Amino acid sequence: MHEVLQILWFLLITILLVGYFILDGFDLGSGILYPFVAKDEKEKAIVRRAVGPLWDGNEVWLLTAGGALFAAFAPAYATSFSGFYLAIMLVLFGLIFRAIALEFRSRDTARWRRFWDVAFCVGSFVPALLFGAAIGNVIAGVALDGAGDYRGGFFSLLNPFALLCAVMGLVAFITQGAAWLALKAPLDSAVRKRAIRLRSLFNILELAVFALVSIFFLFLVLPTFDLDARLGMTVAYVFAGLFIVGWVVARILLGTGKDVLIFLATNIIPVALVGLTAASIFPYLIPAADNPQGVITWFLTPGADIASLGLTIFNSSGSELSLLCMTIITCIGLPLVLAYHVIIYRTFRGRITEKDLGEY
Repeated sequence: MHEVLQILWFLLITILLVGYFILDGFDLGSGILYPFVAKDEKEKAIVRRAVGPLWDGNEVWLLTAGGALFAAFAPAYATSFSGFYLAIMLVLFGLIFRAIALEFRSRDTARWRRFWDVAFCVGSFVPALLFGAAIGNVIAGVALDGAGDYRGGFFSLLNPFALLCAVMGLVAFITQGAAWLALKAPLDSAVRKRAIRLRSLFNILELAVFALVSIFFLFLVLPTFDLDARLGMTVAYVFAGLFIVGWVVARILLGTGKDVLIFLATNIIPVALVGLTAASIFPYLIPAADNPQGVITWFLTPGADIASLGLTIFNSSGSELSLLCMTIITCIGLPLVLAYHVIIYRTFRGRITEKDLGEY
């Protein structure tokens, strides 16, 4: 029973991350595109209105995933949140400044509006970039000591594979953001026209960067894996196939002008990427590696088995009782969260109108 619950919570955390990267992915992407699709006050108001009613609910999924990791797999939580402290703080500051910019920009004086515009864009860019870098590090493995503590620094997280994954995440978010703005902006607006052009461009870049990540992974990262301990590699290839299917469907739909279907198709990509990551590392939460990218080498106890230093769902989970109690709470709480999102998205469905913009 305990092992079943451990696997269940690995899957639940994966689902929470999928929810986050779908829902917050498009508003992060919209924030990154903000200075490129909006040139005057009215156009800027359209972009802000497109994400304004939704961003706070979308971020609930990230907070819930962090809370679930703490409750279900406390050692993994401790290692990741303490070892990657600076990176996590940069993400949090980015999200905070983005939120403040959305709330303050329309209410502040003209003198401060340019500052809030920059804060909105940068606050969206930094988390989008670092999320991808985090995924790259988790896939390849991080330098851990015998106690399971991270032995690297912030810059050792910025290795070549992680940076390539960061670009992958950034491009995926921007594609989602462009698809969302094309869906929400008024039909005849310049914002929509620019978003459509960027949606097509970044759709192509998505495939190109994914190809580069795949080549790097297959030839430089995968040979470092202990494949006997990476139980989900077959499933990982299924998610890689899902990425291709999602990309092809989105590409075909781009010429149809069906913005709703295009947006849904672009969201297959984050599902595939998160699923690919989860399958690649299973049953690990934080795999250990002696830095296969060779950026920096950390001393390990002579004769130590690097794979055994990793934190798995089996050696870092809570008790059976705690996992069982969390499962019961989740069965009650998750439907309520889903109902909330259905209500919110239904309330703010449709394209933005002049009435929605008010006084900008």
